[in-house]
Amino acid sequence: MITFKNLKKSYGKNVVLDIDLLEIPKGQAFGLVGNNGAGKTTMFSCLLDLIKPTKGIVTNNEINVRESEDWKTFSSAYLDESFLIGYLMPEEYFYFIGELRNVKQKEVYEFLKQFEDLFNGEILGGKKYIRDLSKGNQKKVGIVAALIGSPSVIILDEPFANLDPTTQIRLKKIIKKLSTYNRVTVLISSHDLQDVTEVSERIVLLEKGKIIKDIKTSEKTLKELESYFTKE
Repeated sequence: MITFKNLKKSYGKNVVLDIDLLEIPKGQAFGLVGNNGAGKTTMFSCLLDLIKPTKGIVTNNEINVRESEDWKTFSSAYLDESFLIGYLMPEEYFYFIGELRNVKQKEVYEFLKQFEDLFNGEILGGKKYIRDLSKGNQKKVGIVAALIGSPSVIILDEPFANLDPTTQIRLKKIIKKLSTYNRVTVLISSHDLQDVTEVSERIVLLEKGKIIKDIKTSEKTLKELESYFTKE
C-alpha cells in the first residue's frame, strides 16, 4: 500500500500539490492524468523522496519515505533522462543497475533477452553511448532498467511519450503483465488519456494539485476524461 496523507507542496504562496488522502493498494495499475502543472511529477517526486513536501506524509509499504530508505529495496522508477548515465553504453548501465540491486551480470543478461522486440535491434550491441541514443531509445533504456531486480513498486512518468506506435503497444503489454500476473504496483502518469486508460485499472485526475476525479477504469472512462478536458 502506498499512502499520501495530508500532503502539501508549496513554493511560496503557490500550492502545487494538495492531497488529503490517497491510498494505492498493492498490485494496482494506477494512472495519473492532468494538464501541465497539475502536480503529477511533484506527486511522484514526493513518493521518491526527490523533493521535500511542505507538510504531510508519504508511506510506501508502511515506510515513511522521508525517514527511511528501506523502501528503495523494492521500488524503482524512471521519470526522465536525469535517471540515466549518459556516458555509459546501455549494457553498462543495465549491469550497473543490476549491481545496485544485487542482480548478477549473467542474470541481467538473461533478463534483457525478453525485451528484444522492444529494443528492435537499436539498444544492445550498438556501441553507442546512452547520450547519443534517440529520446525514444533513451526512454526504453530507462524503463527496462527500472524493471531489473523484480521491484514490487514501479513509477513511470510519461512512459509512452517519444515512442513509436509499435513500441507503445509492446510497452503496454509489459505493464499489463506486471500488474496482472506479477502483482506489481505500477504508477503511471501520462498526457495521453487513451494510453493511460488502456493500462490502468484506476485513474486519478489532478488539477492544480488537487484530486478532481478518482475513477475505476471502465468502458466509459475515456469518454468521461475527454469530456472533462474538453469542457469550456
